[in-house]
Amino acid sequence: MKVLIVGAGIAGPTLAFWLHKAGHEVTLIEHAPELRSGGYLIDFWGAGFDVAERMGIVPKLRKHGYIFTEARAVDGSGRKVASFDPARIIESNRRYLSIPRADLATVIYNALGGKVELLLDDTVRELVDDDEHVRVTFESGSVRDFDLVVGADGLHSRVRKLAFGPDKQYEKYLGIVIAAFDAERYPVRDELVAIMHAEVGFQAIRLSFRDDATLFLFTLLYEGAIPTERAAQEALLRAKLSDKGWEVPAMLDLMSSAKNFYFDSASQIQMPSWSTGRIALVGDAGAAPSFLAGQGSALAMIEAYTLAAELARTDDYGQAFARYEERLAPLIRSKQAAAQGLGLAFAPKNKFQLFVRNTTLKMMGLPKVADIAMGRSFHDRVELPSFPEQTPAH
Repeated sequence: MKVLIVGAGIAGPTLAFWLHKAGHEVTLIEHAPELRSGGYLIDFWGAGFDVAERMGIVPKLRKHGYIFTEARAVDGSGRKVASFDPARIIESNRRYLSIPRADLATVIYNALGGKVELLLDDTVRELVDDDEHVRVTFESGSVRDFDLVVGADGLHSRVRKLAFGPDKQYEKYLGIVIAAFDAERYPVRDELVAIMHAEVGFQAIRLSFRDDATLFLFTLLYEGAIPTERAAQEALLRAKLSDKGWEVPAMLDLMSSAKNFYFDSASQIQMPSWSTGRIALVGDAGAAPSFLAGQGSALAMIEAYTLAAELARTDDYGQAFARYEERLAPLIRSKQAAAQGLGLAFAPKNKFQLFVRNTTLKMMGLPKVADIAMGRSFHDRVELPSFPEQTPAH
């Protein structure tokens, strides 16, 4: 089949890899003029790690990734409040690493080896599903027919809007915005240590990377219209955080000069179905668990692999779409439910929540405490399907 995948982040290239393996003709389209850089650091483990192993990309992920040995909470003066080893939560550091999201995306895309068509600086304008195929009109004006279209274009999916309706039907905002940006030669470094500072309403994290780079990550409570322009986003951060303690003012001073700047809402996408006709969604486009869930990229790879495996198992796309959702919907719902209770860890609403957060962090290294505190959200309850060695003719 001829398949159009919209979005070249994590889910899109993963799906392209497995669909190509199954013998489909794949076109990958990305509205940005080049593959993305920047973003935030993600923790990668569980069934997503299994997908990466099956793709043969784990050695390259380890080359780009990090294994942080300590998560340390500090007060406004930089004094340690709590500390624990992240591997104690994940259960093992042999199948766990942290990696910049853009690096993960690059490694996955490079695994395609140029075997799928890539269209940059373009996206879909109109989708017409006539039961025989999907006629796609692109923003560039060209028109092409595909057997299937898959939206892998993230939280603000164009495919979802065109095929399923407005965002407001499906998006649940969790009251927190996320910002991340980088700096070179920041004067303070703590190698392989995630330094966290929280006050009422926000949290700031500092992470030291290779090549004298540092990443700053902020999560803060915010109610109101989410700004879409960088200048307005920076202004919001300064207005909310300039008077905060620790190193926050020094971090904000470097914000405007950052080459990579990321800002978005912590939102979930909750849909009754991930497909309609010949159009389906994968990753955040159909089931975003939110940044608070901590596993969005790994889940995107799980979803992409499962969808491709089901399409490889049958020439009935409707049946494949149904099996894909049946396999994964319980996992996604559990991740979303867990994330909704984690807001106090990222942006405490009051002094009591701040006290609970800090007390919990002090106990995170103790046996079973992490499972209780995180609602077992760090553990996957999914078995990946095998990928058919022989696929049916399409």
